[in-house]
Amino acid sequence: MSDWLEPHVIASAPGRVNLIGEHIDFSQGFVLPFAIADRTTAKLRKRSDDHIRIRSVQRPDAVVSTSLSELKPLGSGDWERYVLGVIWSLKIDEGVDIEIDGRVPLGAGLSSSAALECAVAVGLNQLFDLNLNKKELALLTQKAENDYVGVPCGIMDQSVSLMAESGSALLLDCRDLTTTLIPFDLAASDLELLVIDTQVHHALVDGGYAERRGNCESAAQKMGVVSMRDLSSQHLHESKDLLTDHEFLRARHAVTEIARVATAVELLKAKDFVELGRIITASHNSLRDDYEVSCPELNCAVDTALAHGALGARMVGGGFGGSAIALVARDHIAAMQSAIARAFDSAGFTTPRFFTSLPSDGARVELDHSAI
Repeated sequence: MSDWLEPHVIASAPGRVNLIGEHIDFSQGFVLPFAIADRTTAKLRKRSDDHIRIRSVQRPDAVVSTSLSELKPLGSGDWERYVLGVIWSLKIDEGVDIEIDGRVPLGAGLSSSAALECAVAVGLNQLFDLNLNKKELALLTQKAENDYVGVPCGIMDQSVSLMAESGSALLLDCRDLTTTLIPFDLAASDLELLVIDTQVHHALVDGGYAERRGNCESAAQKMGVVSMRDLSSQHLHESKDLLTDHEFLRARHAVTEIARVATAVELLKAKDFVELGRIITASHNSLRDDYEVSCPELNCAVDTALAHGALGARMVGGGFGGSAIALVARDHIAAMQSAIARAFDSAGFTTPRFFTSLPSDGARVELDHSAI
């Protein structure tokens, strides 16, 4: 912490890639994400007053100073609102200094916000001996983003950032937060998952996300079900006249996406990556056409990957920008990157960034001197 005192606790949490199951966590569906190697680290130290100081390694001169009494949901600010929201949600009653080192790419659809929230939450949990379990932390960090920041996100991102384990995808039931680890070993089949960051940065507070979530919730209400989780394809089509065009399309994405997650789990168990690729691509088509959260850059990445031999490809994350994934033979990765970069250049898009990542561990305490 340079001129700050040394931290009492250091904690970190990863970003994530969602293999399949997009925009259905708030509909109590099933999702299948995994944690990536990129992590956000939080260094924390107790204070003797009620003040809060926050700064970022990436912006060392921009220190945010406030106090516990000044915490205000839905207030103004920038990235520090995610940190303040966690302090507020966990009901911390002592002052704290927090320094953030964010290494999850921002606006890339890799859940940098959840990584930030979870790193801070795990650190606060350790620093103040809150004894909260991972499920409780997931719900509280979601509350921070929903009620303090004002983004009506579901529970997926926080859950996988906290609960993931190396070598597996995490099948998460978003109704009760039960989890099942699904082995996800691409290397044994000479495959890799290429992540394509379009560098079109999205912001989920701009209303597009909330509008679509509202469409799903109003559709569920009109059809007399608790959520899309309880809706069959037959019921949806029989009730089409009750819905607006947008409500029907959003609901159709949710119903079919929940079914695709169940299919993907069985395909992973069978190591049928060809059919898994087809399911991944079907997810993108649904997000593009029914949920309408793709964009030209994401479509270019997906279409180019498929045209050059990817088994499957789709956009990931909230949409309107961010990243896409492609399931690719390991020895074709370099050629795939070159083809996508050329396609972006021809279309006049910003040059994309690429990386691959194996399923990694969830949030953890890296250092604990809180008892010293």
